[in-house]
Amino acid sequence: MISLKSFVPARFRKDVTTIPVVRLHGAIMAGGNQFRQNLNIATVAPLLARAFADKQAPAVAIMLNSPGGSPVQSRLIYKRIRDLAVEKNKKVLIFVEDVAASGGYMIACAGDEIFADPSSVVGSIGVISAGFGFTGLIDKIGVERRVYTAGQNKSLLDPFQPEKPEDVARLKELQLEIHKVFIDLVKESRGARLKDDPELFTGQFWTGIRGKELGLVDDLGDLRATLQARYGDKVKMRLITAQRGLFGRRVPGVNVGLLGGALAGIGEAGLNALDERGLWARYGL
Repeated sequence: MISLKSFVPARFRKDVTTIPVVRLHGAIMAGGNQFRQNLNIATVAPLLARAFADKQAPAVAIMLNSPGGSPVQSRLIYKRIRDLAVEKNKKVLIFVEDVAASGGYMIACAGDEIFADPSSVVGSIGVISAGFGFTGLIDKIGVERRVYTAGQNKSLLDPFQPEKPEDVARLKELQLEIHKVFIDLVKESRGARLKDDPELFTGQFWTGIRGKELGLVDDLGDLRATLQARYGDKVKMRLITAQRGLFGRRVPGVNVGLLGGALAGIGEAGLNALDERGLWARYGL
C-alpha cells in the first residue's frame, strides 16, 4: 500500500530534514546587468531571505566560490548572513568550493562552521589596489593632460600624471584601515580556533588542508556527505535559485531595456569580466 506521506513535499514531512542551499559564485562587485551578474548585497539578499524563511530548517548551507572583490560588498553580505542567522535562529554552514579568498573569505566567516575541499584555496586576508600609469604613453603620442579641480586632493593617483609619494601614502592609510576591519572581523568570527601564525594576516593564502591547521576552516568535506552525517541519510537539499521573470529569464539586479543601454551593458560586462578574470588568476584558477 502506498503511503500518503510519499506525496507530501520533503520540507513538510517531519521525518525528513530539508536544508536550504544557497550557491554564491563569482567576484564580489557592486552593480551588474543582464549580461553578467556579480556577487553583491543586491543580488544575494533575495536568495538569503528565501533560504532563511524556511521555518522547519535547522540550518542554511552556503556553497561559496569567490576570489574576492569589493570589501564593502563583502562585509554587507557577511553582515546580512549573520543578521538573518540570529533573527531566524539558524546555524550557517559554509562549504568552500575552489576558492574563498580575500572578500570571499570574509563572507565565509559568516558561517558558524566552514568546510573546504583539501584543494580549496582559502585566506588572502589583506587589501590590494592596482592600476596603471600612462605618463610615458601621453608623452609619446603628444597628448596634453588638462585637469582642473576645486580641492588640492581631488586628483589623487591620476594615472595620466606622475605618481606622487604623498598620494601613495594616503592610499596606504586607507588600505591599513580596511585591513584592520578585515582582521577584526576574522578574529571575532573565528575566535580561539585561529592559530598564532605570523603570516595569517599578511595576505597569504593556503589550501584547505593548511587552512584547517591554521583554524581558517573547521573541517574538510563536501556538502552532501557533511549534511548526511549531521542530519541523516534522508536529508534533502533544496537549492535556492533566483526567481524568473515572465519569459523564464532570471530577474537581474539591473534592468537595461533600450538598445543604447544594452550596448553600454555589453561594454561594462566586458570590463567586469577582465577584472574578474584577474581576481581568479591571482589564485591560479
